[in-house]
Amino acid sequence: MIKLEYFTEDDFDLLLQWINNEEVLQNWTGSMFSFPLTREKLEWYIEDANDPDSSDVFIYKAVDTESKKTVGHISLGSISEKNRSARISRVLVGSTCERGKGYCTAMIQEVLRTGFEKMRLHRIALGVYATNHSAIRCYERCGFVKEGISRDVLKYENEFWSLVEMSILEEEWQQIYHRQAA
Repeated sequence: MIKLEYFTEDDFDLLLQWINNEEVLQNWTGSMFSFPLTREKLEWYIEDANDPDSSDVFIYKAVDTESKKTVGHISLGSISEKNRSARISRVLVGSTCERGKGYCTAMIQEVLRTGFEKMRLHRIALGVYATNHSAIRCYERCGFVKEGISRDVLKYENEFWSLVEMSILEEEWQQIYHRQAA
């Protein structure tokens, strides 16, 4: 089981270990950061995050409740109270030895629960690079629907990456997870 806790400066070193090459960085954040990732860049990243009274982004570390180890990172941002919507971004199961164990699915399910139950959102979206087939399968298992493709949005080395846009609506989430509308 996964528990989401706010990502803080105390978590920087572990994330910096995970983001150890440019391809991992690009997959995690697109063009938001350049390689190498640094503590200074992460300080900017969390600067206005995680304040329940004023933030439009919440940045989390994912903690395995059994082992108590931090196993991943995820954020829920672009929060619009008016439209009751948000966007998941920067999803990462950290250590390569932790991948394939269901952590990504658990992280997505927990951030969906947070968004739909606690924040009372109506729509949660995300974008994933088209080459990231395992992430796309994970998001579909969690109930996300493909909405379209933004073609060639990021140039990495000598190739362009396209972005698959996906979303899940409140009623779809309730149906999948048998939740009652609050």
